[in-house]
Amino acid sequence: MTDYTFNAKKREKAGKGAARACRREGRVPAVIYGGKKDAVLISLDPVELEKALDLSDLYQSVIVIDIEGKKTKVVCQDVQFHPVSDKPIHVDFLRQ
Repeated sequence: MTDYTFNAKKREKAGKGAARACRREGRVPAVIYGGKKDAVLISLDPVELEKALDLSDLYQSVIVIDIEGKKTKVVCQDVQFHPVSDKPIHVDFLRQ
């Protein structure tokens, strides 16, 4: 089991339009939820995410997400992929 660290940027808006705008900037929208706290909207670097997805144990690993200096431990709950290009288009993380 490998530990992963993602550097993320915080997003302000939720919804389809905001997620599409995030993708136009070349990033992958994601959300961190659970732990009786409010959900946090973030965006990830697609290169970091695709490298981690190439390894088989991403869903069983503890992931550290660094959101502008604040670190959060999460597990990957779900990854949505584009039906044609097979690139990740959205990620759900669950707090530990």
